[in-house]
Amino acid sequence: MVKSVNFVVLGKQDLASEFGKKGTVTDLSLYDRKESDIIKTWVTPNGFPDKIQPLFQAINLAEYVIFYVDKLDKFTGEQIIALDSLKKEKGILSHTFDVDESKLDLMIKGTVVEKYIKVDPDKIKEEMNKLEPLINNDSSEMIIDHCFDVKGVGTVILGKVTNGKIKQYDNLKLYPAGIDILIKSIQMHDDPVEESICPARVGLAVKGVKPDEVGRGDVIAKEGAVDVKTEVELDFQKNPFYKSDIAENQGCLVNIGLQVKAATFSSISPLKLTFEKSVVCKKGQIAVVLKPESTTIRILGSGSIK
Repeated sequence: MVKSVNFVVLGKQDLASEFGKKGTVTDLSLYDRKESDIIKTWVTPNGFPDKIQPLFQAINLAEYVIFYVDKLDKFTGEQIIALDSLKKEKGILSHTFDVDESKLDLMIKGTVVEKYIKVDPDKIKEEMNKLEPLINNDSSEMIIDHCFDVKGVGTVILGKVTNGKIKQYDNLKLYPAGIDILIKSIQMHDDPVEESICPARVGLAVKGVKPDEVGRGDVIAKEGAVDVKTEVELDFQKNPFYKSDIAENQGCLVNIGLQVKAATFSSISPLKLTFEKSVVCKKGQIAVVLKPESTTIRILGSGSIK
């Protein structure tokens, strides 16, 4: 059985090219490599820092973080806050020789990044190779990051199996649309497989849906495994570095999984968000509220869905 490990590479993103072969490139870049029966994938949010959205999507595609800090600026600050918001506790931290370590220590104090394994740059790979695949046996679920039409094949969906396993000929649902789909075939690292176990990165050929009906952040799952909502209530914590007030009816963007969707604050206490379009979510999942147009910090805060 082929196992999988997924990393996000932050800070100096071009480090990823030393680890794997470049594959899909959009505002996220994917690199992968097969080592015996383990497929390793590295994702970088190359659309960041221009856009904040890819940062959260890249982090949400990974089980482990490789944070190679090459400068101490507000974007490094945003990456630290993003990792802390998403409670990404497993990672490796390193920095270039010109970064002031004591200043970096101050920036990460009290965040999840403080718990990362600290290594010199030449030891990143060695430390990374010790990290084990993380598997669960929950109900089948997959998050989608890319979708397109392939001549002679039809709709092809790329993404990560986040729970359980997905098998060839499974009948599953595409959410939030609720469309029935059939898994015609599965590929991992360009090889056909009959089943894929989380946290596998897969390409699926599917029947029942066209590419224009599929968006990044959509979820393939067994019926009833996820919720589809237009309003969520959060156990919300405001980011202390975001100085502006938040008010009812104010607009924002919300990241849940790989989804980034427009919403308004329908209530401040308790904090409720109303979405223009349905979102796929689960109780306890982390939602992050973003303000992409902010000239200072673009992360308002976050909280788990009640």
